[in-house]
Amino acid sequence: MCDDDIHVGLVEEPKPSRRTFGLMTVAGAAMASNAYAGTVTEKDVEVKTADGICDAVLYYPTGKGTWPAVLIWTDIMGLRPVFREMGKRLAAQGHVVLVPNPFYRSKRAPVVDATFDFSKPEERAKVFALRSAMTNDGIDRDAATFVAFLDAQPQTNKKKKVGVQGYCMGGPLSFRTAAAVPGRIAAVGSFHGGGLTTKNPDSPHLLIPKTNAAYLVAVAQNDDKQQPESKDILKAAFAEARKTATVEVYPAAHGWCVRGSAVYDEAAAEKAWAELTKLYKARLG
Repeated sequence: MCDDDIHVGLVEEPKPSRRTFGLMTVAGAAMASNAYAGTVTEKDVEVKTADGICDAVLYYPTGKGTWPAVLIWTDIMGLRPVFREMGKRLAAQGHVVLVPNPFYRSKRAPVVDATFDFSKPEERAKVFALRSAMTNDGIDRDAATFVAFLDAQPQTNKKKKVGVQGYCMGGPLSFRTAAAVPGRIAAVGSFHGGGLTTKNPDSPHLLIPKTNAAYLVAVAQNDDKQQPESKDILKAAFAEARKTATVEVYPAAHGWCVRGSAVYDEAAAEKAWAELTKLYKARLG
């Protein structure tokens, strides 16, 4: 998969200044974290994989009980405050949540900071290189390891199925997770996912028949404009595999779910979150 497949529609979007990006990301995460303070336990953890040690963050509701687990795959800029915010919010809704650093083989998180400027080709090249170092086999092994890690937590209700959600490059990774651990993954959320359908033999949509999950695929309008056939390919693949799926184009730009980006759209992001919540309630119990 090429980098453009991963980030269709994003590289041309206007971005905030370096300082604004950093302030928006940190401020947004801080506000959300405060909202869930006292209701969620947060732990920085290390997950042993076949290829090394993955740094990650684990969340679960504070108090006694067990809850269904969810794995979150980040976008191409990796584990950072805004994804910690998402993990904490999801845990507050009654889940055990793991947010790993997908680039752990190359660098510990965060892989970008407040000086990062996605509009500059030389800086984009840095994160694209991190993504290119990830192989399908490695992703599949990681997926199985992360789900096993979640299942090993005393807070996880192992009688319930597991959910997985991903943003941008995390969309395809979520599809791969569902295929790598079909006995555990029952719900998949992809938000402005890039490269879900390609002409390559390893296209994520070709994995759908190997999965046992229901899907929520939220597509950015500018991604749809550049690849209008992708949504139809997905719908056909889901129908042929007899999988329950919602594929919807949102009136928002690629990256709209990630607070702190120049294209963040709160109304559309909240709609996507509400749809995800409904999916998890229906499929994870």
